[in-house]
Amino acid sequence: MKNKYKILVTNDDGYEAKGLLCLVEALRELPDVEVTVVAPANEKSACGHSLTLTRPLRFVGIEENFFKLEDGTPTDCVYLSLNAIFQGDKPDLVVSGINRGSNMGEDITYSGTAAGAMEGVLHNIPSVAISQVMDFTNPKGDFTLAQKTIKKIVTKIRNEKFPLPEREFLNINIPPAVEEAQMKITYAGYRIYSNEADVHSNPRGEKHYWLGLHPLNFRAREGVKGVSDYEAIRDGFISVTPIMLDLSAYKSMKTLEEWLD
Repeated sequence: MKNKYKILVTNDDGYEAKGLLCLVEALRELPDVEVTVVAPANEKSACGHSLTLTRPLRFVGIEENFFKLEDGTPTDCVYLSLNAIFQGDKPDLVVSGINRGSNMGEDITYSGTAAGAMEGVLHNIPSVAISQVMDFTNPKGDFTLAQKTIKKIVTKIRNEKFPLPEREFLNINIPPAVEEAQMKITYAGYRIYSNEADVHSNPRGEKHYWLGLHPLNFRAREGVKGVSDYEAIRDGFISVTPIMLDLSAYKSMKTLEEWLD
């Protein structure tokens, strides 16, 4: 009997998110694929690559091969799945998404979606993060192009091989409001951040804050050839960025040695 291709799916928008359900629908249309979903019980956007170490976690079955992890992060979902569900028989691929909103530039360091893929490659499993850039005034969004794209990417990985070395993953961003788009290989752009927070007061006069949504402002990185993820999205392309987990600033090592001397 032919072994099925095993895919572990997670996200950071929660187990009921439309993007996650669209991702699962797309992957289950592929032949001889077994999809297992382990997603946070609640939205964990911008949780980064965080593990839960101060309280126990619990899987809750939603349907066959579909679980929510009570108060868990995307990293928890992947980490615990390998131990408790797959029990050493690792999946062939981890796919994290489809995120509601972009994950470009330094936002990758905040992203729970990217973190799910990070955890996968830490365990030597090929991994992909996929996000749908969208206008948040239309929060439902359309994930049709993202579905088509992930099916192409997964099929290519399966039929050929994962194109990156260990501890690197694919970070994919889908442009908004287009039915078809070509893929472009990109680097992570230089995000320009603002510092916004909306202040409100409760009936007792106590202040609380909502962190604001930052506009997608970027600039080119000096001395880097190629196209950034933001430029690709701006021009209507699908951005495909190889991301490595090594954060060492190699170019600064010599400068630091001289500074210490």
